[in-house]
Amino acid sequence: MQKRKLGNSNLEVSELGLGCMGMSTSYGPADEKESIATIRRAIELGCTFLDTAEVYGPFTNEELLGRALKGRRDQVILATKFGFRIENGKQAGTGRDSRPEHIRSVVEESLRRLQTDHIDLLYQHRVDPAVPMEDVAGTVGELVKEGKVRFFGLSEAGVANIRRAHAVHPVTALQSEYSLWERNLEADVIPALRELGIGLVPFSPLGRGFLTGAVKRAEEYPEGDFRRGDPRYQGENFDANVRAAEAVREIARSIGVQPGQVALAWLLHKGPDIVPIPGTKRVKYLEENIAATTVSLDAAQMSALDNALAPEKISGPRYNPTVMSMIDR
Repeated sequence: MQKRKLGNSNLEVSELGLGCMGMSTSYGPADEKESIATIRRAIELGCTFLDTAEVYGPFTNEELLGRALKGRRDQVILATKFGFRIENGKQAGTGRDSRPEHIRSVVEESLRRLQTDHIDLLYQHRVDPAVPMEDVAGTVGELVKEGKVRFFGLSEAGVANIRRAHAVHPVTALQSEYSLWERNLEADVIPALRELGIGLVPFSPLGRGFLTGAVKRAEEYPEGDFRRGDPRYQGENFDANVRAAEAVREIARSIGVQPGQVALAWLLHKGPDIVPIPGTKRVKYLEENIAATTVSLDAAQMSALDNALAPEKISGPRYNPTVMSMIDR
């Protein structure tokens, strides 16, 4: 697999990463054996940019990676995140905590769970309105000097906070939702990232599975599955979005690949500073996603996809109001 640099930094990663969240939470029951096999197969195939967070579980996803990476730590670029408030082993609603002392405490615990002495890329998971961004960036900068962290990232931050952070300590990457069916970054965030030399790491690049074509209505997913509460999977929104996504399936059929591979190829064609991190806990789907790096789309196909899934043709908000309240836009 090819490598890409995240923005102007010296952090080189595989052109496609692996989001590990679903191995522990949000998308059905955990399967540790298959998840570890998936992580190790990813490394074999050169997909070595692995993404986790303390809140995934909470804690259990970092612990899973710690076990999976024994003897393999030096083969991967490991990203994790701080910033949510966790109480009694559960995420405390929309509570956030990016106080400097809390960041330091989280990093020590993440290092322990991941069984490593350094984090390659440390993200603030969500902007904390109670803590000045300058204090957050300054604290991570100190951790970089101490060798516990190599690079600093933000997740779902808006332009103003990206600029404030970057003025204190270089921001290497912004992790945010970006895909054929979620284009909110295009107007102002992506231009700012390119101006500042910051890479983009899109999560949910397959629209939480919607763009693969293998989808069901919200109510058909079991309790505890994130998609059960996803507005775009519900009612008339679902019907409209299935119609919009038909363009992905049409192009996939025309070139003999899977719809999800077209969706990932679209992102990879959007620029060399973009590194998607599709999540999966199955070797089969990992291999399918990685094969997207060999899919070529021409200008006409890119334009057709852009137009068919333009923002006005996607029905429903990306999250419910509670979750949307944590997005810095």
